[in-house]
Amino acid sequence: MRDKIVLEKARNEGLALTFDDVRLRSNYAEDMPDEVDVGSKFSRNVRLKIPIVSAAMDNVTEYGLAIELAKLGGIGVIHRKNISIKDQVSHVEKVKYHLNGLIEKPIWVYEDESVFSILSRREEKGYTFHSFPVLNREGKLVGIITGNDFEFCRNSSLKAKDIMTTELLLAPMGTTIDEAYDKMCKAKKKILPLVKNNGEIVGMYVFSDVKRIKTRSAETYNVDSKGQLRVAAAVGTGEEAFERVARLSEKNVDVIVIDTAHGDSKYVIDTLKEIKRNYSLDVVVGNVSIGESAKRLVNAGADGIKVGQGPGSICTTRVIAGIGRPQVSAVYDCAKAIEESDIPICADGGLRNSGDITIAIAAGAHSVMMGSMLAGTEEAPGNIIFVEGRQWKSYRGMGSLGAMEISGSSRERYLQQQTEKNQLIPEGVEGLAPYKGRLADVIFQYIGGLRRGMGYVGAASIEELRNKGDFDRITTAGFSESHPHDIKIIKESPNYRKDE
Repeated sequence: MRDKIVLEKARNEGLALTFDDVRLRSNYAEDMPDEVDVGSKFSRNVRLKIPIVSAAMDNVTEYGLAIELAKLGGIGVIHRKNISIKDQVSHVEKVKYHLNGLIEKPIWVYEDESVFSILSRREEKGYTFHSFPVLNREGKLVGIITGNDFEFCRNSSLKAKDIMTTELLLAPMGTTIDEAYDKMCKAKKKILPLVKNNGEIVGMYVFSDVKRIKTRSAETYNVDSKGQLRVAAAVGTGEEAFERVARLSEKNVDVIVIDTAHGDSKYVIDTLKEIKRNYSLDVVVGNVSIGESAKRLVNAGADGIKVGQGPGSICTTRVIAGIGRPQVSAVYDCAKAIEESDIPICADGGLRNSGDITIAIAAGAHSVMMGSMLAGTEEAPGNIIFVEGRQWKSYRGMGSLGAMEISGSSRERYLQQQTEKNQLIPEGVEGLAPYKGRLADVIFQYIGGLRRGMGYVGAASIEELRNKGDFDRITTAGFSESHPHDIKIIKESPNYRKDE
């Protein structure tokens, strides 16, 4: 990544800049915006088809949003605030089981279980699939139950063995997705269990998922080598973090995110080293805003760095603690410090418009993490409420008083895990985010803005944007000129909203 003259000069003068302080310069272009490649990476080994990561916040990322974002090419970070390890693992499991090439550990039932107990467990666990292998008590495969079997069962007290299908299509362990597709098409069977010679089930293919992969209808999906949607999960530090990682690794989580307000600390580095010593998992670490901090984390084994201290719309760290570096300069400084390592930077916070995504990447980021820009979408947790004639969803900082009062994880994130509730020092606020509609429509506008920005810069890829992007520093007058002015807006645009 070459030097950015404006950002380099500001750094040398001890001046830090953020999104509203700069604009990108246009350049000669050969590629149309819709032809550019927006693929990037979140960590050393985990790639993205779009450079968007959802924040580990309780009003933003649970399994519903994580599934939809992975389908669109990004990745969600399942939060840890006010949920047990079991619940967080359940969210990850739902994402990983939503789409499968090969299901290595299919969820099975016993032949002597009642239909009622199976359906109750399915509802309790939140499974979105209907087909289950049926085993006898010796652990051997004896049948399959599908959605049709449940649909036509009029007596829920019947046992699984009473309604299951016993004429099975089977394949040996090691069957490839191509072989499975051909075999299922010829036999017109939608379930293909993989079994050992002794009848033990060792995997399963589901035709609907295999077909999506084979026919490329899932081409935009961000999936792992097994065809499962990618997902990340947040942890803190110390023993609870190790317990979370142990459970999450069993569900094939793709990335662990050590999620703290101050990533450059002994507790974080010790936790990082211990995780890397015991697991072959990518670990993204944050948050930092100084190049030397990023370098220390990379040297300790981090596979990705999360940059941003206090830029979030609901964060008050800079006001309460007096800490935090304006985000564009923070990203640039961290990217320059670790550019030889090839470890990616995720710019976390401060984004308000799609143009800010382009600016963050041009400053050195490989991806951006969004909180408020995804809060309020249909897939984000929470109910829609009406205030002053408009639709909203709740949105709060993890350092807000409400979050810290009910969540030990929130207190830990802001280094107040031992603090009594009546002595908490909040570093965030609680508020409302405008209802934005479907995530797919929102992401379409964000990526559309990024593509246009890349087109103006003449960058055919994210890496070219990081290298080619150069800036002008703008004045207050230049900032005002950047926005609609001298008119009254009578119709709201899908990709622009004037601040209230």
